[in-house]
Amino acid sequence: MAYEMKKQRAIAVDLFAGAGGMTLGFEQAGFDVLASVEIDPIHCATHEFNFPYCSVLCKSVVDTTGEEIRSRSKIGDREIDVVICGSPCQGFSLIGKRAVDDPRNSLVFHFHRLVFELKPKFFVMENVRGITVGEHKQILQILISEFKISGYKVEENYQILNAANYGVPQSRERLFLIGAREDVELPKYPQPITKKALNNLITKKISDIPLSPTVWDAIGDLPEIEKYPELLTRDWVIAEHKKPSNYALILRGIKCLDDDYSYKRKYDLRILSSSLRTKHSAETIQRFQDTQQGEREKISRFYKLHPAGVCNTLRAGTDKYRGSFTSPRPIHPSTPRCITVREAARLHSYPDWFRFHVTKWHGFRQVGNSVPPLLAKAVASEIIRSLNISPFKPSLRYELPEEKLLQFNMSQAAQYYQRDW
Repeated sequence: MAYEMKKQRAIAVDLFAGAGGMTLGFEQAGFDVLASVEIDPIHCATHEFNFPYCSVLCKSVVDTTGEEIRSRSKIGDREIDVVICGSPCQGFSLIGKRAVDDPRNSLVFHFHRLVFELKPKFFVMENVRGITVGEHKQILQILISEFKISGYKVEENYQILNAANYGVPQSRERLFLIGAREDVELPKYPQPITKKALNNLITKKISDIPLSPTVWDAIGDLPEIEKYPELLTRDWVIAEHKKPSNYALILRGIKCLDDDYSYKRKYDLRILSSSLRTKHSAETIQRFQDTQQGEREKISRFYKLHPAGVCNTLRAGTDKYRGSFTSPRPIHPSTPRCITVREAARLHSYPDWFRFHVTKWHGFRQVGNSVPPLLAKAVASEIIRSLNISPFKPSLRYELPEEKLLQFNMSQAAQYYQRDW
């Protein structure tokens, strides 16, 4: 489908794009993310599936130039409004070994290089809070200095934002570093969303919206997967949903926020996707059953979600170079099993039309690695405000492509993007 050109939206480039959490949040705020760069072919295929208008460059940022990003997308010689980046965080993470010389840490300087080459009005970098403490803080300070030398103002009073303060039912703290070209004003950090603000954004006013949705607000309406044997062999089924919360109404696409400027996607509301079941042993099921809500199961150390609370931070696990380790998945609050990828996506604020890779390992990795869209949207909305433009709801409606993009194994995805892996 042709890119909408009648009335141009602000444009963005997403580096280290993953499956597209930042891309979606910026789209919801009124941006067209016309190019993304991502090294993992599986993530690239998922991103291409969900964002048909975006050009995906499946390669390392190390080997990417600003000129290539422009020439291989619809950007051309247009001025770019913002470059966004959720660079790999493992080297900075407070969990596990934190090596200053971890080669992944140098990737943030390639982000700086591409910002310098693309010369956008603004940039946004998201990373774990671990980059702000200890020896890693020196890397952050050097990065800020490099941006200043390149003609960018940086908000040195950088902030750690918790997704739970922006409508996401998950406690997840991340650093956001914001910069602006010398000729434009620095954006402010978003203020936490209040109940009143949420009420005012619903097309048809709904009362009693909680300050932060709960776990049960997020997943309580989803069909119980144990009732569907089809989900033992595939990740979707046509199923009957239960009564949705106000939060679930939005993610299911039944209601719409007034400040959601994303493109509509065509999808069947009856489909429950990204819900492949996990076969647990009878012993594991009993242990999960015996674990109290809001506590950790003693052997696996998996956290059992409390329906009235928010989710603990969802983590991704590691890629193949780190042994393909799967991070602990939370236990469902009422059924003795681990949550599904779709339930994790709900807890991350992804709408139901958004699809992930069909395998659980890749699907959870894609959710856990990503910025929650509603958190990204909150930051993006401040940049839209600084641009002094009025975002608008586009008239185009996208039909999502063939599901084969979600079914590739790693070698198939690498072949599709004509690259080695």
